[in-house]
Amino acid sequence: MSGRFNPALTALLAAALFGATTPFARVLLGSLSPFMVAGLFYVGSGVGLAVCLIVKRTSRAIVSASEHHQHEGRIAASEVPWLLGAIVAGGVAGPALLMLGLATTPAATASLLLNLEGVLTAVIAWVVFRENVDLQVFLGMVAIVAGGVLLSWHPGAAGVPLGALLIAGACLCWAIDNNLTRKVSTNDAMVIACLKGLIAGPVNLAIGLALGAHFPSFAKTAAAMTTGFAGYGASLVLFVVALRNLGTARTGAYFSVAPLFGVALSLLIWPEWPSALFWAAAALMAVGVWLHIRERHEHAHTHEPLEHTHRHRHDEHHQHTHDFPYTGDEPHSHPHVHARITHTHAHFPDIHHRHSH
Repeated sequence: MSGRFNPALTALLAAALFGATTPFARVLLGSLSPFMVAGLFYVGSGVGLAVCLIVKRTSRAIVSASEHHQHEGRIAASEVPWLLGAIVAGGVAGPALLMLGLATTPAATASLLLNLEGVLTAVIAWVVFRENVDLQVFLGMVAIVAGGVLLSWHPGAAGVPLGALLIAGACLCWAIDNNLTRKVSTNDAMVIACLKGLIAGPVNLAIGLALGAHFPSFAKTAAAMTTGFAGYGASLVLFVVALRNLGTARTGAYFSVAPLFGVALSLLIWPEWPSALFWAAAALMAVGVWLHIRERHEHAHTHEPLEHTHRHRHDEHHQHTHDFPYTGDEPHSHPHVHARITHTHAHFPDIHHRHSH
């Protein structure tokens, strides 16, 4: 499929931005409460994206007066529960559990342990939302799970460390978030990410203040918000775009490389030679990601009639007429209808390929 490379690159860039936040979060945790860090990250994300939206809307002031731009940024009432669920799971519970886990877990180990998010995302997508799974994708997830088990296992220790369990809990929250976000992924990705930041940020800050935390200095506040804008804001925008084009499980798989960027930064900040278990886990996770990257899914499939709204170009899936004066600009957004069509090409379970097998 022609869009294969760009969506994958988008997911990988999202992963790089998010992975880099883990060591920075650990640095900030030296003096701030977990809820304060999470709150500042999301406030920075929400405020930063709000400014970007204002700039974007202002720059389109003339064009947006036309009908085909009036639908951008709107979220249907039927989709609001999905978005709120995603915000609660991924914007409140997930970051709080991660920050608590980071307080007692080495940053490099925590970064690789975050690979479990991709696995749990795929499991929920396959079991609950019936997204298709190929053997190669399944084997890749098995490799990633095995790597996560190695990271959680400490010889001679009784049970799994609490910090690892908390980080695994954060991954489960984000997995739920990813699957719920897919339900609204046809909407403006920047609006979705902005709303999450503006809602989840104040909630986390309120919890932190209620528990006795205090706002840090201006320099630390600015550093946390800037980190949040890149790692939680821009990253989420790219992630939602990838969800739209790759489906939930595949996007989660590409996103699994996020810890590799976190590990690289962690080892630069805290130089030390990782243990053999660490390298074994990294190798297993790398194999899992490689299996996902080399997947090719192609078969004859039928598109049932569908009506929805999202930004699109007039590719083979968007051959339609317009009921408004069309100037020829692409991509653009407006309600459009897909006619029934049967054809064969390589594809992912994106917003146009959510069919049964």
